[in-house]
Order: sequence, then structure tokens, then C-alpha cells
Amino acid sequence: MDISDLDYELPPELIAQHPAERRDESRLLVYERATGAVRHRRFSDLPDELPGELVVVNDTRVVPARIPIDAPRGEVLLVERLEGDLWEGLARPTRRLKPGATYGPVELIEHLGEGRWRLRLTGDPAGETPLPPYITEPLTDPERYQTVFAREPGSAAAPTAGLHFTPELLRRLDVERVTLHVGLDTFRPVAEERLEEHRMHGERYAVEAAAWRRIEAAPRVLAVGTTTVRVLETLARGGPLTGRTELFITPGFEFRRTNALLTNFHLPRSTLLALVMAFAGVEETRGLYALAVQERYRFYSFGDAMLIL
Repeated sequence: MDISDLDYELPPELIAQHPAERRDESRLLVYERATGAVRHRRFSDLPDELPGELVVVNDTRVVPARIPIDAPRGEVLLVERLEGDLWEGLARPTRRLKPGATYGPVELIEHLGEGRWRLRLTGDPAGETPLPPYITEPLTDPERYQTVFAREPGSAAAPTAGLHFTPELLRRLDVERVTLHVGLDTFRPVAEERLEEHRMHGERYAVEAAAWRRIEAAPRVLAVGTTTVRVLETLARGGPLTGRTELFITPGFEFRRTNALLTNFHLPRSTLLALVMAFAGVEETRGLYALAVQERYRFYSFGDAMLIL
């Protein structure tokens, strides 16, 4: 697949800078794959659109991972805890940083290339919320970049499809949990000319045995977000209940345990958009994104959602 197939035009003003005042007030574009039908709803209407799916969410929690440093002025972004006080992270300005040097609570141990470092962190993460770079305005309440069901700290970014849920809405649904700690590679743009040449780095996941039994037995499963899809499809291919997944889902992929997908609108040239195209169809997704632009849906992390049935 040529990387240009993942391009689309987006007016900058459609990039959401703030979450909706109430989580479930965001808009919901509903697409039925079997009929091609499209409906424009509110997220609070989600239970009315589901014919009985088991709703599977990713309960990871974003850590306060953005740690500013003073000399040289820059920052360290924690990406993944390796063990104990050892982490992998991104640090800038990398060329001016030295292995063995300490910057605030961070000791840089080894440069791994591409701005990545193995590092030691003193104490628990106590930095700022790591918002994506396309969000340029401050977030007044850091909890709005957490889902209401978040419980397992470990992510460098939120599983954004889950941000729309409220406790009241969850009580109207049959919900099961999995955990995948989101790394920055999930959101890293594809730089190669051919999608197949892009390499996904592994991300840690865990699923309780009882939860997987329910998911396996469910007649239909709605995956909330692309991170949940990666867990479900890894386990459906015989993966262990706890481990790392490097599953890269592109058009032509056979989905074995995902019957419906709830997702936000993603960046061009991203692996997330490739996954949506794999589920809904390449041209179908391009048409839905063009419609979303035409209808002035809000895009990216704090934007609106799409339900693909």
C-alpha cells in the first residue's frame, strides 16, 4: 500500500484543541458496513446503535510523563517503564545530552537512537500530562485526558476513543476490560513510502483470563479504540494473556474477534488510519473522512468519534 493512500485534506480549525464540555456530548458518525448507511448521532446515543455487543475498553492510565529540564532547556518524555526505576523515554535536545548525566529526577543511561534513551527515574513520574503536539492550548483539567475507567498506569498517550464515555453511559452497556499501555510508536507517522515497510515497536498488554473467556464467547464484540483491537486480535491469534504485541494491522487483515469498531478520527499517514481502513475498507474510509470534514466533525484526540458496525 502506497503511503499516499493515507493522506487526506484537513482544515486546521477542525483539529480539536479542547474536549467537549461533557464527554458524551461529542458527535458520533455511524457507518454500517453491510448496507453503507451513514447516520449522524451524539455519543450519548451509542447504546441505541448497538445490537447487543460486548463493549471492550482499554483501561490503561496515562502517566504524568512530560518532565521539563533546565540546562539545556528541553524535556524528557517517559514512554515505557522497563523495570523498577528504569524507563525508556524520549529526550531533547538529544545532541546536547550526555549518557551518565542527571537532569532533575532523570539520569540518562544509554542513547538508543532516534532520540530514545534508557534512563533512571528517581521516584514516581511527577511531570506534566503528555498532550500530543497538535494540541497547542493548555488543558485546564488533566483528568480530561484520562478515560473514566482508567486504572492501570503505564501509557504515554490516552486511548482516545474511550474519552467520550461517562459513568452513566457505561452503566447502559455490557463492558469488559483489557489493558494495553500506549507507546508513542502507535501515533508515530509512517515515514516509509510503502506502508508494509513500517516497523511497529512492541507495546505491553495484559488481559485477565475471565475477561478473555467472556470476550471469546461473546456473539459480537465492539472494540473501543485501535489499541483494544490490537489486543483482541493478538489474543485471537494465540497470543498469551500477558505480553507484548507488535501486530501491525493493514488493509487485507483478517479480523477474528472484532465485529465493530469505535474510534476517533486519526492523523494522515498514521498506523491508526491504516487499521481503520483495514476494518472499513480503504475507499470507504476515505469517503467517511471526506464526509466528516464536510460536516465539520472535530478531529484527533479531543475530537468526535466514529462507530463502524
